[in-house]
Amino acid sequence: MKSDALTIMETARVSAIIRTHDQQLAGDAMQAAVDGGIRLVEFTLTTPGAYELIHQFASQADLLVGAGTVMSPELARRAVDAGARFLVSPIVDRSVIEAASALEVPVIPGAATPTEMETAHRLGADIIKVFPAPAGGVEFIQAVLGPLPHLRLFPTAGVTPDNVGAFLHAGCFGVGLVRSLFVPGDLERRDFAAVRRRAQVAVAAVAASSA
Repeated sequence: MKSDALTIMETARVSAIIRTHDQQLAGDAMQAAVDGGIRLVEFTLTTPGAYELIHQFASQADLLVGAGTVMSPELARRAVDAGARFLVSPIVDRSVIEAASALEVPVIPGAATPTEMETAHRLGADIIKVFPAPAGGVEFIQAVLGPLPHLRLFPTAGVTPDNVGAFLHAGCFGVGLVRSLFVPGDLERRDFAAVRRRAQVAVAAVAASSA
């Protein structure tokens, strides 16, 4: 189960991550990203109805659905029960990493420094979420991967549809799009066509990086 999910993630390479205060809005916006070609989707557990949204989108066979802001083993279990096939956390927490291993799903803890990243890796993290956005952007990624090429880095802040290709060429395992995909003003206007167009740009960048 874990290996299948990792294979899908390695192929898709770009995820859509949404955090809102409105369940219906989160679902509609995420569907627009899916319509734009995104196949990795993440609902943060701070979003109302997150478990219902995970279950709803997990019914789409061509999607890999994950849960974000997973802060405890109990939240990890609830998310997987709802249909999540990968778990993301903003921090490195041994108990969450161990819970994900027991649940046989990839776990992606957040880390900001090379020491934190290597610690997460040694604890069993499958992928490392680079969080928050590094000041050096792509150059920071390259600097870390120089001495630590075994790390699978997955930045989720500071990434935009327009620089997806640059991060992937720098050696990232994948990237996540949050506010740069789900622009708050567009969500307020329910301009889901704009979300779909940005998703298409990001997916095209992935394809170009693999060519």
